[in-house]
Amino acid sequence: MTKMFLYTVIILLVLIQMGCTSKKTTTTEASDPTQYLVNMFTTTGSKTKLLEKQDDLVLTSDFTNELSTSITIDDNITYQEIDGFGAALTESSAYLIYNLPAEQRNQVIRDLFSNEGIGINFIRLPMGASDFALNNYSYDDVTGEDLTLSQFSIERDRAYVIPVLKAAFTYNNQIKLMGSPWSAPAWMKNNKSMNGGSLKDEYIDIYGDYFIKFIEAYKEEGLPIYAVTLQNEPLHETGSYPTMKMSANQQIKLIKNLGPKLAERNLDTKIIIYDHNWDNRTYAFTILNDNNANKYVAGTAFHCYAGSVDSQSKVHNAFPDKGIWFTECSGGQWATNFSENISWNMENIFIGSINNYSKSVLLWNIALDKDHGPKNGGCQDCRGVITIKPDGSVVRNEEYYMIGHFSKFVLPQALRIETKLQGNQNIINTAFRNPDGSIVLVIHNKGALAQDITLKYNGAATNVTILGKSTSTLIINKEE
Repeated sequence: MTKMFLYTVIILLVLIQMGCTSKKTTTTEASDPTQYLVNMFTTTGSKTKLLEKQDDLVLTSDFTNELSTSITIDDNITYQEIDGFGAALTESSAYLIYNLPAEQRNQVIRDLFSNEGIGINFIRLPMGASDFALNNYSYDDVTGEDLTLSQFSIERDRAYVIPVLKAAFTYNNQIKLMGSPWSAPAWMKNNKSMNGGSLKDEYIDIYGDYFIKFIEAYKEEGLPIYAVTLQNEPLHETGSYPTMKMSANQQIKLIKNLGPKLAERNLDTKIIIYDHNWDNRTYAFTILNDNNANKYVAGTAFHCYAGSVDSQSKVHNAFPDKGIWFTECSGGQWATNFSENISWNMENIFIGSINNYSKSVLLWNIALDKDHGPKNGGCQDCRGVITIKPDGSVVRNEEYYMIGHFSKFVLPQALRIETKLQGNQNIINTAFRNPDGSIVLVIHNKGALAQDITLKYNGAATNVTILGKSTSTLIINKEE
């Protein structure tokens, strides 16, 4: 009995030991690799693909086949917040869109402003006539003077501009609007004409009220004005269409008048200065170096017609607390090669201006007709984002697709983030982190040959082919 008891105890001890050993030698299975689903849309210079969806890709942490050309995305390094992408709704553009038959009009507005289309989310509005209007007008055209602005009215805009805006807002009621005057009312100017000349200093206070009335009138229409520039192309004047010279010193006077008025009325509309070409940074520096004006200024706007895009970074570096906006560039008959136009615009206007701190990319006319109009003097051969033909059919020009590669995917309040390119310098790119956490990378291949690239983000990678003379937008979705 004693022996049997001892054998039983020994067997139990052996079994217990085996169990402990078994637990100690159990191995943990390897965890699954991190993966990100990537959507991709491409436009080629040959037009074989026009913002066309490509096969999805997957970034994975167990990737091993790295190529000599790569782009590494680092969303721990952030730059400017993005306001949006779009173009100008001139009276000419609004007139053409409004006068389409209802079904075609709705389709055009849907194509431009809805998520089904390219989702334009930023519009520049001429305050009165520009060189693309049916004729000259301001919001206070009177014989003599109107010192109290009792005759101020946006009634002219109610014919075409406001109805088209309201239709656009049915698709996106967060569209940002920027107002820009080409001229003050003629009676405020030294030549008594909207074409050429300059604002007389004695009217600066009244002109400040003019801006306030414009902002408040549009607000009453349910169309909030996000920002105003104080003068379109203030260093240019001509007798052939509405223009007005405005020196930096005069703009300082206007800022000091308008800034307090906006504050008094609890209007949060931003004041943006300059609104002219890259070749004159001195204008912006003069204003921003005036401390009493500086405090009312949100930043500086630039156009593309002279100078180089790096001027934006030079202004940013001098005044890093102020924003940069890119507000005008037009295509036209002087440049008709679809492929070359996309390459130039991507390098200079879209990727170029964004990588030089711009919060926006705005092109010129949203729509023009086949004769580059309706025109009110000025540019005789400009091209719209779309062309509306006499039969109501619509041509989507290269500008449509270039805007779409950004506006459709980069959300307002996105942050530009760091990217690092290794290898082929024909590859240019910029990237963003959307508020929802998705990453958007826009790549343009300036070269004629396709380029295979390793795309790397957050420890995961994959290879992607960017066709020659093409632009691709890649959306990296949140971790699966």
